[in-house]
Amino acid sequence: MFEFGAVLFLVSVFPETLLYTSVYALVRSLAVALLSSWLGARIDRLNRLTTLRLSIVWQRIPVALSCVCFILLLPPSLSAEKGAGSALVPVLFTVVVALACVEKLASVANTVSVERDWVVIIAESLKIPRQDLNASMRRIDLFCKLFAPVFISLIDSFSTKVAIWTVFGLNASWVVIEYVAIAQVYNAVPELARRDPPSSSGEEVPQTNEQHEQVQDSSAIVRYVRNMAAPWRDYVTSPVFLASFALSLLYLTVLSFAPQMITYLLHTGFTSLEVSCMRIGAVASELAGTWAAPVAMRRIGPVRAGLWFINWQFGCLAAAAAGFVFFDSSNAGNASRLVAVSLVVGVALSRVGLWGFDLSVQYLVQEETSPSIRARFSSTEMALQNIFELISFMLTIIFPRPEQFKYPVLISYGAIGTAAISYAAYVRKERGHLVHLSKLCLGGGSDNDKTLFSAFARSWRRNNGYEHLV
Repeated sequence: MFEFGAVLFLVSVFPETLLYTSVYALVRSLAVALLSSWLGARIDRLNRLTTLRLSIVWQRIPVALSCVCFILLLPPSLSAEKGAGSALVPVLFTVVVALACVEKLASVANTVSVERDWVVIIAESLKIPRQDLNASMRRIDLFCKLFAPVFISLIDSFSTKVAIWTVFGLNASWVVIEYVAIAQVYNAVPELARRDPPSSSGEEVPQTNEQHEQVQDSSAIVRYVRNMAAPWRDYVTSPVFLASFALSLLYLTVLSFAPQMITYLLHTGFTSLEVSCMRIGAVASELAGTWAAPVAMRRIGPVRAGLWFINWQFGCLAAAAAGFVFFDSSNAGNASRLVAVSLVVGVALSRVGLWGFDLSVQYLVQEETSPSIRARFSSTEMALQNIFELISFMLTIIFPRPEQFKYPVLISYGAIGTAAISYAAYVRKERGHLVHLSKLCLGGGSDNDKTLFSAFARSWRRNNGYEHLV
């Protein structure tokens, strides 16, 4: 609710520009990019329940304080005209941004703990398919993202101040429910109380006297850089690096219902309620992806399922990118509305591929990373995701005017194409080929059928001079 509401509140305080929403989101992502690897190393060492409870509290406190700042920024407290030259406006905006950084870091700790660690332990303990539990968790998340924005938009259309106080009240009261409920889950699964010892990767090892002297002589900055680089070295050398990198690259985008696109649609002439309804369609598409992903992974495996989903996303967004190339969206009117509609439809359809790909890669990461470094790997992955997200916000700072939105759109589409290539390289490395003809044609046929088909395919290639085909 606050994620969507903060955009509406910033637009109300600073209308007619993408600058403030972009700066807000950029600094928020920068904090995660710089600190999440360090945060992940701490998560690997702490008690699971303590970590998650701290993340809950440190998400809710900044949200409540941010709401107080938004109340002070809103007219008639400080009108946009009076506040532009007032020293209080930049101070309050800076406080809001700083609180957003704390909230985002706590959110990262929460996500890494639950989605990459708790889910694995719970699935093994309860003997249920992990891909189904992953999809169920994502479905819960998407249902919240479906109803909460609509709810807060309805209130915002009546009164922005009431909407802010509503977010404040709900966050302040529900933290108690979350705090108690997570302990019930922890107590219900005894395996969560056990923690594997951290991996030695990236940790200090016994040193000889000569090595000790060298460390003594080196500067604190060098040691700090070495320690900060260790999680990144482990991340890059991981067998699932290319898959994780492809997923992270998808965060370099304005082709989602994020602050930039929401602000663009509001500028085009859509109301906050209309934007929320558009988001409903996008979330419905995302929910379809969470149903399709487990089925696809069971049918063709997570590696191949990811390849199909990323290509679906790339294909669906082609129309959205083409709209900005072939139509003039710089002026209000039919052309601008047509471009906006093509953008909304393309983004909505692409969400099936996005979340199907996300769940496929999530399964692969859970499968290939050991429990002792799972949080460190996942937090480093999230740091990379936020670096790309940061770049996407920089794009709308460089091109702040709504009529320049086409440039971030086209750059985003190029990033999605690069992600598809990166994941194809991962598939090629893992499987030795991109398309398996026998499985493609026979699907879930018997092993004998597939063996016969493979033999037939080899014979056909040999007889027709196509032995070089993969």
